[in-house]
Amino acid sequence: MHVRSGLRPSVERGFDGRSLHSLLRTLTVTSAAQNWRQALDAWALPDEIVNSAPQSPWIHPPMLFEVPDQIQPSPSHDRAREVLSPDATVLDVGCGGGIAAFALTPPATHVIGVDDQPEMLVMFSANAAKRGVTCETVEGFWPSVANRTPEADVVTAHHVVYNVADIVPFLRALDDHARDRVVLEMPDHHPLASLSEAWRHFWELERPEDPTSSDLLDVLHEIGIDAYREQWSGPKRVEQNLDQAAHFTRIRLCLPESREDEVREFLDSHQAPAARELTTIWWDPVSRDL
Repeated sequence: MHVRSGLRPSVERGFDGRSLHSLLRTLTVTSAAQNWRQALDAWALPDEIVNSAPQSPWIHPPMLFEVPDQIQPSPSHDRAREVLSPDATVLDVGCGGGIAAFALTPPATHVIGVDDQPEMLVMFSANAAKRGVTCETVEGFWPSVANRTPEADVVTAHHVVYNVADIVPFLRALDDHARDRVVLEMPDHHPLASLSEAWRHFWELERPEDPTSSDLLDVLHEIGIDAYREQWSGPKRVEQNLDQAAHFTRIRLCLPESREDEVREFLDSHQAPAARELTTIWWDPVSRDL
């Protein structure tokens, strides 16, 4: 299913030289952006739970971001690939090991990875060398590092946006860095929604349901980006075995190591589905004079 949204209005010039489109964008962006931020803020954990945790629950273990030798096709890769020419460049924001970038090599021959975890960038560089692709890496949070990150033909950001409360600068910086296309991939619902039942079981804590991919489209519409959406089912990123799943889940649930066996039993009796509902959102950059 393709949903087109965010059709840009005709541009008229105001008395001060700014476009009417820019003025309208400033006035209308707040509601969807604030809804996005408020929905993500609701995922914050109670202080008493976080303070009792033996370590931070907000983990992204690098081993879960390894790139397979054969990367399976997907709508996200297809939408990026269809605008790539030979010797193209790809910028992968929140790159992890680089699956979004290396799915596009070839035809892309140069990749740029941005991530705030140095160990992810080590993996990214190693995967580039393994594939005979030149690469650059930029350590830090997007869009804070955008001013020292090169532009590219295609910009990708897979499974990142649910970590970004201040979403408008993030999206605009992606748009500013893409010559031909921006491609986002995200679950339809927050990636931690799969743990809602576990939070209820171990802490009697109810977790939110929003935001969703539709909420992100609302933001894009309000900032004047004509985006397309394709919804599809894809495999979940999962741990290698039950022991590893219990370990990481126990950390995410703010539980002590002594309760890892309980978490293992819970996971064993609550088998998660093998697939999840995903959304690909893509657009071609807006004109620089808007």
